[in-house]
Order: sequence, then structure tokens, then C-alpha cells
Amino acid sequence: MASIFSRVIAGEIPCYKVAEDEHCFAFLDINPLRKGHTLVVPKQEVDYIFDLEDEQLKNLHLFSKKVAKAIEKVVPCERIGVTVIGLEVPHAHIHLIPINGIEDMNFAQPKMKLSKASFEEIANAIAQAI
Repeated sequence: MASIFSRVIAGEIPCYKVAEDEHCFAFLDINPLRKGHTLVVPKQEVDYIFDLEDEQLKNLHLFSKKVAKAIEKVVPCERIGVTVIGLEVPHAHIHLIPINGIEDMNFAQPKMKLSKASFEEIANAIAQAI
């Protein structure tokens, strides 16, 4: 059975897409820690990030860098925090989170609630910045 991220990539589940190329896909996290919290995934479904082939891992990180630079242009923050947890969905993915301090990366804190319009606005702004 396909992971939820594979279903997002296939268009079976709607998302707020930020960017896509032949190898990777980026979309807003629907339960964000901060406005602009983005997930970057390889299109090929691989559960564990370190099981990706070297070329896939390279593509994922270089694509993430491009997305992170775009997020920085549209979301006021000091940095883009990067984390890989890998337990919540069996599909390798990188969290890109606009941060101003380490506490902004605490996944135990309550998630933000954004309107559909807010999600669309930030996704479009990031996409345009790429």
C-alpha cells in the first residue's frame, strides 16, 4: 500500500504544493510548527532516509536547499531548521521549519492552525520565490 506521501505526490490526496522536480516533491505540512513548515520528499517511496541511494539522497538535499532558500525569502525567520525524524510516515522526508530559536523545533508543542487561505498564500509565495 502506498504511503500517504506517495498518494499526495500522485494527486490522490490534496496538498499545498510548493515545488516539484523529476526526483522530489515539496508541500506544506498541514500540522505545522511554524508558518511555512514544509516537507520535502523523494518521489520514490523509500521508508528510511539512509536507505536512499547516494544520488537520491543528494537530489533530496539539494532540492531541500532550493526550497529552504525560497522559504527564507517569504517567511520572516533567522534560519530554516532542518530535521529528519522518520517515524511518523514510512516515506523518507525532511522537515524545513522557519525558526528564530531552538524552541521552534520542538515537535511536542501544539501545532499551528491555519486557514485554507493562509496555506494557499504561503505555498504560492514560496513557489513564486523558487
